[in-house]
Amino acid sequence: MDRRFQDIASHPSNRVFHVVFFPDRIYHAAYLNATRSSRYRYNVMEVRSKAEVTVLKGEVYLDGAFYTNFLRIEYRSARLVESVRIKNRMLGATVRCRFRVWMDTEERGLNQNQILDHTAEIVKLHYCPWVDAYQVELWQTLEPPPGNVHDFDVVPMIGKDGSITRRRTLSGKLAEVKRIREVDLEFFENDEMEYSGYFLPTPGPFDPARDLNQPQDDPGLPARDNFYMRNLQVPNDPFPSDRNTVQKANYTLTFIRNFYIPSSAMVAPVRYRNAMMDERHPLRRDDNIIAMRWLLQEELGGSLVFFHEVEIEPGKIEGTHQHIGSEELYYIVEGEGFAYLGANDSPAIAHYETVKQPVFGLDPKDVKKVPVGPGAVIFTKSGGIHGIENTSADKPLKFVAFLYHSA
Repeated sequence: MDRRFQDIASHPSNRVFHVVFFPDRIYHAAYLNATRSSRYRYNVMEVRSKAEVTVLKGEVYLDGAFYTNFLRIEYRSARLVESVRIKNRMLGATVRCRFRVWMDTEERGLNQNQILDHTAEIVKLHYCPWVDAYQVELWQTLEPPPGNVHDFDVVPMIGKDGSITRRRTLSGKLAEVKRIREVDLEFFENDEMEYSGYFLPTPGPFDPARDLNQPQDDPGLPARDNFYMRNLQVPNDPFPSDRNTVQKANYTLTFIRNFYIPSSAMVAPVRYRNAMMDERHPLRRDDNIIAMRWLLQEELGGSLVFFHEVEIEPGKIEGTHQHIGSEELYYIVEGEGFAYLGANDSPAIAHYETVKQPVFGLDPKDVKKVPVGPGAVIFTKSGGIHGIENTSADKPLKFVAFLYHSA
């Protein structure tokens, strides 16, 4: 990484706009595995994070000369810890990761199942107090250069299940590490329980029909973290359809640096009938259809889940619902209507009319009926209630929405 970024970090303009955040993992090559010996140096080319997962790619230098390319996976495991506790167990010194690497030349269709299958690699991650995470480094080669040897401080980490390891099927891709575009990952318990010696099976690929309905506390099955069983919304059908929801159930981290959409109108909408309404909703009807253009989903990092554009036709409504574990922001760009916000969620809306609204999956609740138009902003924290209705006779109501995990 260009050392001039350290100077940019302290520049007055950067203090305002935060083009460069410092410190960041991209500067911390000194804390990677082989740097326990001064003979090794890392050149970290890219760092990407999503929720509790961080993936780094770059080069390793040995005695001042280029030695090998690497891919490093770090996992901070809070979600897996929760899943393990349900089974009355604790995580040990290692966890397992199923992953797949995609090159910039490989195609992956979004209209097909995205779940990692049996052809994906499995690797062990080892807890490292240096970064307070489980981690592993996948090197293109483990053999030292001719006439040279690995440092004795690093040798114990190298091996089949070591914190520095190699996968033969990955070596060709690591040879062109700059062209690695995406990495898919899911995490689960180690196969042997450290405290009891009990062995757990390697879980098969995620099966929604089976895994969404199985008891989460079944002690015979390993706990897993596959990004909260996320899915993708894809316009496979121009009409409201289950075909538009594609199961994904893994983390995807992308090394692409920019995404350009010339016009959101170029993205085909996904249509939903009676979104966030259950059978008891008095306004539920067959023609209550709203359209969403899912502009960014798995491309986003951190805790972000989606950025989409919503269009509600005149007289249509997105049902009122309560967010738990997520936060969402609406920015109205066109049209007019009313938003329904929890009556006790904000003192700033206390003076607006209080009405009763059905809340998806819950009992009707008191809400404030708040007018919205271009430029209006609605920000709903976890536990907050919101819904939105187009009251215009002839104009659509359009807004963009961000949603992200809050915990």
